[in-house]
Amino acid sequence: MEATKRFHSVRLEADKCRACTNCLKRCPTEAIRVRGGSAHIIDERCIDCGECIRVCGYHAKVAVTDPLSIIEGWKYKIALPAPSLYGQFKNLKNISQLLSAIKSLGFDEVFEVARGADVVSRAIRERLKKPDLPRPVISSACPAIVRLIQVRFPDLIDHIVDIRQPMEVAAMIARREFARKHQVPENEIGCFFLTPCPAKVTAIHHPIGHEKSAVNGAISVMEIYGPLSALLRKAPTDEGLQTSSDFGVGWARSGGESDAVCPAESMAVDGIANCIKVLEEIEDNRLNGLEFFEGAACLGGCVGGPLNFENTYVARNWIRRLVDIRDADLNVDNGMMTKYDLYDSTRIQPNSALKLDDDLVEALRKMERIEEIYASLPGYDCGSCGSPTCRTFAEDIVQGNAREMDCIHRMKDHLKVMAQQMVELAETTRE
Repeated sequence: MEATKRFHSVRLEADKCRACTNCLKRCPTEAIRVRGGSAHIIDERCIDCGECIRVCGYHAKVAVTDPLSIIEGWKYKIALPAPSLYGQFKNLKNISQLLSAIKSLGFDEVFEVARGADVVSRAIRERLKKPDLPRPVISSACPAIVRLIQVRFPDLIDHIVDIRQPMEVAAMIARREFARKHQVPENEIGCFFLTPCPAKVTAIHHPIGHEKSAVNGAISVMEIYGPLSALLRKAPTDEGLQTSSDFGVGWARSGGESDAVCPAESMAVDGIANCIKVLEEIEDNRLNGLEFFEGAACLGGCVGGPLNFENTYVARNWIRRLVDIRDADLNVDNGMMTKYDLYDSTRIQPNSALKLDDDLVEALRKMERIEEIYASLPGYDCGSCGSPTCRTFAEDIVQGNAREMDCIHRMKDHLKVMAQQMVELAETTRE
């Protein structure tokens, strides 16, 4: 366990929790336990995918984002709208109209993350030309999937493409272009991502593959949806505001990145449970010939993010109407590949949250004890003990975080034995 606590956008509001175990069963990294009548999130295991936010009927799981007022702390403010934002408005005439409305929220400039996606797409195309890269190359765009690999599939870390996320690239380009255009210092310019998901928020505070994020804050799509809807009704239609390609906008939905990267053999998978199944196949070398894997933790891709307003499938349909990739062109010149720091500066490390002990001998001893306890458990994986499965319950016992009698079935058997002993004792006493 690390000495310092990691930043997490996903938080628990304990007073709203009813210990219903919905989140317990759906967490992809088994990061949640229910103890003492409330859920608890294991800091080291959480990947901020937001799955618990979706399934909690009591709204006890929330995503912490920045308020719109954060921009007031900067002299110059640039909005970085995620491509998925374009699918939130059913009557949107064109993207430029929405960009104009965003600017009216108090920003000096709006720079599309979709344009950053164009640059990243070109960079990935170049990377795929290298025959020595482990195949399949895995997208780094979804931070929840990258963190999932760190926790559950560390052997696949070298497959993750070493290119920054589109929001990071967009922030770097936006800041430099604005500074040059207006002749102002770059350190006076704040770049703010309009985010559809908590994983992006965590990636800003706790970057993957580089030391410091180029983004200064993350504002939830849900927070700005209302005021943006009102502004959109009277926003001018300035056709010149959109500079991204249809490929970049298409990144909003599952498969959009693969369309833009254009490998001979690619696979796009959405929904974290589905991604886990495919990553298991990749880990077992059962997908030979696959060139590129695009994984999205949210169903539908980023349009399915838990901080969006619109229904996932409605939003995806509106994105489909806005783009036509048949004649699309990235229009990213070679200079962009060297002009900006597009690539990771640090190697992505495995997350040791699942390690039983730093000492190998002790870890083996604990593993043996876990197997013994697990073999004695009923195997129902019911979650009534407060752990997601019988195996994790056995681990919790060995690690000192649970007791064997927390298992309701073990307790029931124990009570039966006690009751029988009491009956036998009573009969012996009467004799």
